[in-house]
Amino acid sequence: MATLSSSSSKPKTTFWDNQKLARQKSVEKKARKKKIPLGELSIFTEQLSSMLEAGLPLVTAMEALYEQTENPYFKVVIREVRADVSGGTAFSEACRKFPNAFPNLFLSMSEAGEASGNLAEILNKTASYFDETVRLQKKVKSAMTYPVAVILIAIALVNVLLIFVIPVFADMFKSFDQELPLLTRMLIETSNFLKTWILAVLFVVGAIFVGIKKFIKTPKGRRYRDVVVTKVPIMGGLSRKIALSRFCRTYSILMRSGVPILQSLEITSSASDNTFIEASITRIQRAVSEGAQISDILAGDSYFPSMVKHMAKAGEETGNVDGMLLKVSDFYDVEIENTVSSLTDLMEPLIIVFLGGIIGTIVMAMFLPIFNMAGVVGGLE
Repeated sequence: MATLSSSSSKPKTTFWDNQKLARQKSVEKKARKKKIPLGELSIFTEQLSSMLEAGLPLVTAMEALYEQTENPYFKVVIREVRADVSGGTAFSEACRKFPNAFPNLFLSMSEAGEASGNLAEILNKTASYFDETVRLQKKVKSAMTYPVAVILIAIALVNVLLIFVIPVFADMFKSFDQELPLLTRMLIETSNFLKTWILAVLFVVGAIFVGIKKFIKTPKGRRYRDVVVTKVPIMGGLSRKIALSRFCRTYSILMRSGVPILQSLEITSSASDNTFIEASITRIQRAVSEGAQISDILAGDSYFPSMVKHMAKAGEETGNVDGMLLKVSDFYDVEIENTVSSLTDLMEPLIIVFLGGIIGTIVMAMFLPIFNMAGVVGGLE
């Protein structure tokens, strides 16, 4: 009997198999560069903490999280971390290979938990921090979604009127043997311009948007952003409260978890996303390394309000800086929610007036020549 060759025993790969393999390789390649949404990281941290508290080994918990995670990029990250931990690498060290997936706060908290032998409790605190941050972000975003959506719809509606409706009136006005009102002429000229250059306008607007977005990611751009936002009424105060709340909560949870003070300040600086806070923390780090108290440094900093300074001072006197700053963060969170609610209530009537003004101006510009013509005809009669 003839023996089959070894090549014939290999399973044949189809086109779809090759495509699936290519997609898998692409996902694995991108996994190190992809940033994991804070909401997903919060769920992961909370579930991992619960499994560890229930007595599951870390490798087993990571395997369970890998099975139930739907994000393909996060699945690759969890799989790689699990493999390293299974090989004897510390959890925090394994996570450190994926800086885009795990922020510095998560890494430092994990390291502190491993050092203290209480990783589950530390991860639970981290999850609570992430939950609070996500909740605050959703509150602010939801308040901004309505006005932004209405303004975008208004812009689209006005462009439709200018490009498709105004030309119909313009053709009708050509039969009028009289000079059109200034407002009508301006509107027709705008309509003619958009009909000719709408694609160019969209390209320029898109290029400006992308350019500003890229510029804001640079250190100089971030400084300009913070300066401009600070000067905007209401939004400036809201931005400051968000930055102060994030500073107090981040520093508090790091200190409470046993992270060294200088390292806590460095992580707080990177997590603040505010150049004013970053500059202040740089001064604090320098002074603390020389033996100064944080409250003494904050006393001479104009960005921090008196409440933060007094609470930090009281915390140092009672040995409870983290607890005091956490109370400050809770206070600012309430202030942020109240400001956002007030801002939403204020913007609704302003948006209605804004839309009514735009539509009313267009309608008035289109009907003014008709009213004028009717007046002329009536006078002749």
